[in-house]
Amino acid sequence: MKGKVIFFLIGWLLLVMPEFLRIYLIMPFPGSQEADMVTVAYFFDSNIYVFRIAGLFILAVPFYHLLFFSRWFLKTGALFLLAIAVAIYYLATRKMQADVMFLEVKHKIMSTEENNKVNRHQLVIGVTSNDEASCFPVEIIAYHHKVLDTVGGIPILVTYCSVCRSGRVYSPVVNGNLQKFRLVGMDQFNAMLEDSASRTWWRQENGEAVAGPLKGMHLTEIPSQQMTLQAWLTEHPATTIMQADPDFIKEYASLEGFGEGSISNNLEGTSHASWQSKSWVIGIVSGQQARAYDWIGLKSELLINDTLDNTPLLIAIERDMMSFHVWDRRVDGQTLEFIKKDSSNFFYDLATGSAWNYSGVCIAGTLTGNRLKNISAYQEFWHSWRTFHPGTTRYEIH
Repeated sequence: MKGKVIFFLIGWLLLVMPEFLRIYLIMPFPGSQEADMVTVAYFFDSNIYVFRIAGLFILAVPFYHLLFFSRWFLKTGALFLLAIAVAIYYLATRKMQADVMFLEVKHKIMSTEENNKVNRHQLVIGVTSNDEASCFPVEIIAYHHKVLDTVGGIPILVTYCSVCRSGRVYSPVVNGNLQKFRLVGMDQFNAMLEDSASRTWWRQENGEAVAGPLKGMHLTEIPSQQMTLQAWLTEHPATTIMQADPDFIKEYASLEGFGEGSISNNLEGTSHASWQSKSWVIGIVSGQQARAYDWIGLKSELLINDTLDNTPLLIAIERDMMSFHVWDRRVDGQTLEFIKKDSSNFFYDLATGSAWNYSGVCIAGTLTGNRLKNISAYQEFWHSWRTFHPGTTRYEIH
């Protein structure tokens, strides 16, 4: 009977441990996100049916003997352990799967300004392509984590990780084929997506394939901007705006205030001091260099003139204290320096005194008609930026 017990326990462990680990290692449980275990998690997830079949095969005969030919305490123990295995299987496949906890959009509604119901003070992720513009409210995407759409005839994958506060837009075309993606879990507290064809796992923050057949590849990023809906409408009045899916009103309500940083929980809450784990930063990559700019400092300065990897930058925040922009401050080969000298919705270059608006366009002065070039930049939590850009520098306000 001792041998039967040993084989039962071996089969039970083959059923339980892979099921537990494939969820634990890619969900925000205590200690699960600190180590780089995504390859291990992928191994268990990819081979879970092998473990299930092997476990049941090894467990079946000894369980039969324990159930019908053993003493009562062995019989009770076997039934108890089997109940635990069933419960873990149920939790792992029905309750703790990321795409079960955060469901797909069921009714994707894109409206013009005339029919819009989204508050104009909400943050959006905006995308333009072929003279068309669309935007996606952060508090909607933060629940679903991603949505597929088309802008100007170009397919896009809009993504957002609320635990990193990172919004990115990618092309969903992989090796020439349009892919569907599902939310699979987290890696280093960042959302991971799985494509439908190769079942590769992709990191949301930088589009890197971190596990699976396409490991090492990167999704092609599509330029996007984050600002309030009002600011986006000022630049793109003909934009379409993603509306709340009526099937998820309760879920969106749980993220109310996330955009403004007023939500309070351990994973998505905001620190209101500089350079803390949950402090907001603006992250920029230029060439081989990355730099973070403290959000509180930017709100104090309003404009920051800087240079990163030989690219002169202008980082600006609008009067709403939510919409930000980053531009290359070179115009016709001349590097300009900018100041904010009044409370108007304009700023000025020192060289000519010309006035510029927050679309990056010169609207008065000798440089009228010139436009600053947008530079990709991201607002996210400091813990996320420093994790995925380990060589980043910090801009210090003087």
